[in-house]
Amino acid sequence: MIIYDLKCEKGHTFEGWFKDRRSWVLQSSEKLISCPVCNSCNVEIVPSSITIMGKDSRVADNLREKEISPFKALQLLHQYIDKNFEDVGDKFAEVALKIHFGEEEKRNIKGTTTPQEENNLREEGVQFIKIPGLKMDS
Repeated sequence: MIIYDLKCEKGHTFEGWFKDRRSWVLQSSEKLISCPVCNSCNVEIVPSSITIMGKDSRVADNLREKEISPFKALQLLHQYIDKNFEDVGDKFAEVALKIHFGEEEKRNIKGTTTPQEENNLREEGVQFIKIPGLKMDS
């Protein structure tokens, strides 16, 4: 069972339970899904953590045991990025634009930008995310 967070055209959010992704697509295309608040059938999936429920509840229990603190999650994310992204430093915006326009090969990059460079990247349609740095309290 897959649980999706859904939202109607009027902004009401609710859950939908589906056998699989195909079931969602079929029911949505036939307007069989409606908002429980306003009855609108114009519904879309919104980003969320997807919960999968199966016959074996031990899977859910095992997932709960592996819950980690937000700080630890951020540490793991930084470790992954350090291993899998090329550090281009303060040339991030320049390299990202070259990749975007096909002047350089596509690859994962990381670096820093100024607020003006970020605005320029957005205007050019370059997708990027900002990830907070790790700070340890003393």
